[in-house]
This record gives sequence, C-alpha cells and structure tokens, in this order.
Amino acid sequence: MKLRTDLALISEWIAEGSHVLDLGCGDGTLLAHLHNARQVTGYGLEIDDDNIAQCIQAGVNVIHTDLNQGLSDFNDDSFDYVVMTQALQIIHRPDLLLMEMLRVGRQGIVTFPNFGHWRARLSLFFGGVMPTSRALPSEWYNTENIHLCSLRDFEKLCETLDIEVLQRTVVDTKHHSTGLMRLMPNVFGEIALYRFRSKPVKRIYPQQSL
Repeated sequence: MKLRTDLALISEWIAEGSHVLDLGCGDGTLLAHLHNARQVTGYGLEIDDDNIAQCIQAGVNVIHTDLNQGLSDFNDDSFDYVVMTQALQIIHRPDLLLMEMLRVGRQGIVTFPNFGHWRARLSLFFGGVMPTSRALPSEWYNTENIHLCSLRDFEKLCETLDIEVLQRTVVDTKHHSTGLMRLMPNVFGEIALYRFRSKPVKRIYPQQSL
C-alpha cells in the first residue's frame, strides 16, 4: 500500500530498527509500514474504537488512551521517536504534551495544519471571519481544532521550551510539496512537518588556574 506523502516523509526520518510511539495513530498505517519496511517496533495510542479495531487487524500494538491525560504510563527515554500526526491542534495543552514527547522519546515528530497559510490570512483580512480551507474545513463553532498555530508560532514555542528543530518541511492537503512552499513555507504550506529534540545541555567547565 502506497503511503501518503507526509507519512512517507516521516518514515524517511525514522531510522531502521527504532522503537516508536505513535500518538493518535489512527488505523495504524504508519506503524504497520514502519514495521514492514524498516523493522521498527513500538506502540500506537488511539482513542477511537473503530481505529483501534483496524490497528488490531493490521497487527499493530495499540493502547486505548486519551492524549490529554499525558504519557505518565511510559518511562523516560522509552522510545527513539514519538510521532503525532495532525493532532497537536486538538490537544488541550500542546506545550505540555511536546515536553512529554521528549521525556519519553529521544526525538519527536509532529504534523499540523498551518494557520499562517495565505488563504487563512486573506479570510481574516478581507472577510473578518475565521477561515475555512482544505486543511481547516470545519467552522469555528464545530471544529475539534482548539489551538491553531502557524509555523512561526510553533517555532517560537520550541524556543520557549528549549526544543531544537532538526528538520522541517511543508506539504499541501494532497500531501505534495512545491518550490513556492519551500521558498515561503509559512505562507504557502498547508500542512507542516517537524522533527525535533531537546536542546543539548551546554556544559560549562571551570577555568583552570595557571
């Protein structure tokens, strides 16, 4: 089965033989692919019963849980990567969950809709209303998205949390990328993908007296 482009990009970021935790894993497509193609082991966390049933059918290890409850069931550095696709914007406290991701995993990978996309800007500027778009199709009153952000918002949060961005790319809702997206990602990218880790601690050594 051919992966969506964004999931294929995530797959390329994950080293063979890694241990992965997939938050909001859906039907388990990514984990199943990583297991078959890259010998990855791990677990998916999911709240939807139908998705859980599909994970089980696909042979994916899945745990029924609400991501808003955190990751307290997992020890520090339990995984090489913690992945969360298209769920950051629906989490009650995305800042706390990002820190939890980097507590239990050495690296994190997230994707989310970019609220800085030009269509959203035009809708707010000319229409004075909350935008709807291909990446954000719901109205403001019935959307699950409670913490929308742009690429700049996310990178500012990373700075606040001492998170180092290792890789970034953007795609459209068909999960394709273009030259314009690479040139001005915060304007033309509809969906953002980030790989990150905690900033290395700088060690300060005392000066030796001569």
